[in-house]
Parts: sequence; C-alpha cells; structure tokens
Amino acid sequence: MRILSGIQPSGALHLGNYFGMMLPSIELQNQGDAFYFIANYHSMTSLFDAERRRQNTMDVALDFLACGLDPKKSVFFRQSDVPQVTELSWLLTTLTPMGLLERCHSYKDKIANGISPNHGLFAYPVLMAADILLYDSNIVPVGKDQKQHVEVTRDIAIKFNEAYGQTFVVPEPRIREDVALVTGTDGQKMSKSYNNTIEIFGEEKATRKKIMGMVMDSRTPAEPKPDAEKNSAIQLLKLVAPVEVSSDFENRLRAGGLGYGDLKKGLFEHYWNYFAAARTRRAELTQNLDHVNAVLKDGAQRALMVAQPVLERARKACGIT
Repeated sequence: MRILSGIQPSGALHLGNYFGMMLPSIELQNQGDAFYFIANYHSMTSLFDAERRRQNTMDVALDFLACGLDPKKSVFFRQSDVPQVTELSWLLTTLTPMGLLERCHSYKDKIANGISPNHGLFAYPVLMAADILLYDSNIVPVGKDQKQHVEVTRDIAIKFNEAYGQTFVVPEPRIREDVALVTGTDGQKMSKSYNNTIEIFGEEKATRKKIMGMVMDSRTPAEPKPDAEKNSAIQLLKLVAPVEVSSDFENRLRAGGLGYGDLKKGLFEHYWNYFAAARTRRAELTQNLDHVNAVLKDGAQRALMVAQPVLERARKACGIT
C-alpha cells in the first residue's frame, strides 16, 4: 500500500495542519510505503515572495521532522525536486473537463475570501492529481476539505485510463472523521485565510494571548452551557488534552460554574505541553540544517526512482513517446 500526501509552505503550520494532515501521515508511515512532500509549486498560487517560500519550505521540513516524521520509514521531499510532476500535470489537464474544476469548492472559497484568481489556483486540482498519480498512490490522507480534490483525481485517472488504456492507479482518500475539521479561534474552520490559527510552534507569549483572546458568548460563568460540546475551546482541548481532562472541562462548562477564562487557560497549558517534546526536537534540528537538507535530497532521489517510470508509462500510453 502506497500512501501519499503533501502540505503547502504557504505560512506557519497550525493545529489544523497537524491534526488534519500531519498526525495521520506520521501514523500511516508505519502502515505502508509512505511518500510525503512539501508542495512548494502549489504555494505559488497565493504566495509571491521567493525568499519567504524558501524559508517556509525549510520551516515545514523542520516542523514535520520535529513532530515525528521518520525519513527511514517514509520518503520526504520537496515537490519541485521531482519536476516530472509538471509534465504529468499537462498530460492530465488535456483530459480534464472545465466543469470538473469549476465545481471545486476550494477555488470558490478562496476567491470568496479575497484571494486573487489565477490559472494556477483554478487548475490546482490537476497538479494535485499529478502529485498523487505520479507515485502510484493507493491511499491519500487528507482533511475533509480536500476530499473533493482526491475525488477529482480519481475522475481524471479513470478518464485517462479510458482514453489511453490502463495507466494509473486510482487512489482512495482517507479521512480521520473525528478531527477532519479543526476549529479556529473564531469558531470557523482553522485556516490561514481566516487569520484564526494557532501555530504548532508559536511563540509562548503570543500564542497565550491568541488563545486567551478567543471569542466566547456573553453567558456568565454561573450559567449552564448545555451546548458545551460546540464551544471552540472545548473542541480544541479534546485534541491536545487527555480524554478525562477534556471531558471534565466539558462537563463543568455544561453544568455551569466554569469561567471561559479558566477554560482558555487550561487549553493553553495542555496545548503547550502537548508539543513540548516536538519543540525541543525542532530546536535541535534548527542547529543542524545540513541534516535536514540531506533528508530532503535523499527523499527526492527515492521519489524520482518511482516517478520517472510512471511518467514514461503515461507518455507511452498517450503517444508522446
């Protein structure tokens, strides 16, 4: 079973990235042949600062390795170090119906949130399909918001196979339903686009301030909250605290008598403790960037060994070779 996933270096990684993609990917590296990449080509649709892209790419590598990705168990690489993906994207785009892309929610959501439309943003699902199909991927762990793009990949692969003969493995999405959507500080889905994120490795004082500033309703501490499970701080606490701790906070909030300030203090403390070991590991890796670069270089070489034969297979199938 080959597993593949990628993450954009478009900004500091946050709890939504961690629980939606990173943690499932790290867990899956023990269950199959895992390929994980830093999607720096994808970041070009919304980030136009070259130096920031380079730094973000290194930051993603540091974050992933610090959080437990093991380069001995998985293939970890920069997307752009395997340029075959861009040629495959063109082969796929010639068979991709416009209507399929026009129906993609992600494009509509980003435009609605003020991101300037460009062809790369519109064609994002085709490059994502190339990312997946280039490595004969069977399983793609994604957040619920990306499930549609894996379905688009399946449609494109099937269409190519029907047109040119059996060429691509048709992948399946894998979603952890319990944490597929992580709530942001404002109650919406956590996203850099909404400016409501809690960073994995945020600075202590700034992160404490962000969590303490989470918007709650106007009910007093004494009032019972029968809808406690919908509280954004409770939802986040369930991710970073032991179940008995989060259940206790939820029950106290539901019964009345727990102030929102105390709830948010508890959330910060458990968030900070949850990533303590990873922060130590990240600090060590920051002092050894040669090692990080070597990991990415080795990962790219291993990825190329899989990608090139798949591209040649596709080229031959459609008559380019």
